[in-house]
Amino acid sequence: MDFSLDEPQQAVADLAANVLRAEPDDGRVLAALGSAGGYDEAAWKAMGQSGLLALALPESVGGDGMGPLATALVLTEVGRQVLPLPALATLALGVLPVAAFGTDEQHRQLLPEIADGRIFTAALRDARGASVAEAGGTYTGTRVGVPYAEQAHRILVPTTSGTAVLDPLADGVRLQRTTTSTGAPEYTLHLDGVRAESTLPATAEQVDRFAVAGAAAVADGVLAGALALTAAHLRSRQQFGRPLATFQAVAQQVADVYVVARTMHLAAVSAAWRLDTGRDADEDLAVAAYWLAAELPQALQVCHHLHGGLGVDITYPLHRYYSHAKDLARFVGGADYRLDRLEV
Repeated sequence: MDFSLDEPQQAVADLAANVLRAEPDDGRVLAALGSAGGYDEAAWKAMGQSGLLALALPESVGGDGMGPLATALVLTEVGRQVLPLPALATLALGVLPVAAFGTDEQHRQLLPEIADGRIFTAALRDARGASVAEAGGTYTGTRVGVPYAEQAHRILVPTTSGTAVLDPLADGVRLQRTTTSTGAPEYTLHLDGVRAESTLPATAEQVDRFAVAGAAAVADGVLAGALALTAAHLRSRQQFGRPLATFQAVAQQVADVYVVARTMHLAAVSAAWRLDTGRDADEDLAVAAYWLAAELPQALQVCHHLHGGLGVDITYPLHRYYSHAKDLARFVGGADYRLDRLEV
């Protein structure tokens, strides 16, 4: 299978790389995470101004009408730079489901301001023993691990009766901030008789497909970035008068990380391509999610090991890659959960 990018797709990838390549130092990242929004507002604004946030919007609302594959290319670059941005939440959890399943009226109501930096998100995971139920047009229950819920303009909440579009400021909504490895904003969402603004005819499984594809794309970038950082370190760091890269044991370990990285890339691109072309993507998504949950954190552990003590230095960027890997693995449910889904 040839997954080479065509000219428009390559242009998207190049644009995303050029816009996000600034690679802020850890001081700027910590400042962004400690800000009111919890993300790098300058980088998010730059994405909007460059048109990256409008790629998947329908042409009827001023977008480019591109789909999951173009979105995945952008998310991969976000992952490669490990920037604190609401890109996964807004683009994969919000824009793609609304663009795919929303009516023309919902497109006009929800999507135009995305291009200017409006944030969206979705609440996908039920709390244990506390699922969300719909009764008479209102929603009650609890969802956990909702990224950027407080910062979002709207939250999508998939249920058995469709996907509700909720205002996080509506009566009956309560948000509780929870901890993440990266420090990015994440919340438990409590709903008590909240009335939806509208409903998308999309099931939880349909919304989750976009979420998994987006997470896999970010993971692809995270591992590619961590591998590049590790390889550069091994080429420049010397021990016993020789670059670390020339030692056989070191070369074997970094080669294992390369294999994981290439497999992650293939799984992520294949899943996004199948969604983009309307093909059945469930098997590809299941493989990508399992590979992310099972292999990505282990590969980052090897990168830490190959860096030695430098790998855990907070002034060195590798810790950002590792924390992103941990949050992504948790986002897709963990290796055991994804293995069970793969076996089914």
